[in-house]
Amino acid sequence: MVLLFLKMNVRPEKRKELLQTLEAIMERVRKETGCVKANLYQDMENDRGFMLIEEWRNQQDLENHIRSDSFSVLQGANGLLEREPEIIASEAFQSSLLNK
Repeated sequence: MVLLFLKMNVRPEKRKELLQTLEAIMERVRKETGCVKANLYQDMENDRGFMLIEEWRNQQDLENHIRSDSFSVLQGANGLLEREPEIIASEAFQSSLLNK
């Protein structure tokens, strides 16, 4: 599994617009081939801070997503942010320690 983390800080006056944009694309993202889950989280200490976490079946599915219309819309939303988002992609593993 591959995880994609997008940490975003929205400009205060653009918060509503960012949330509307993300709401509009989240269902499409979740229906893309290989998407295991996609969720948006708000920073409890900063109402302008958000984290989008996506889980993909494999690297190829993530790469297809990055070339998708949904991801293009997300990139277009960068103009609503205070600065470029922090983006991290990482392979995840399951540990047998967690299953005990």
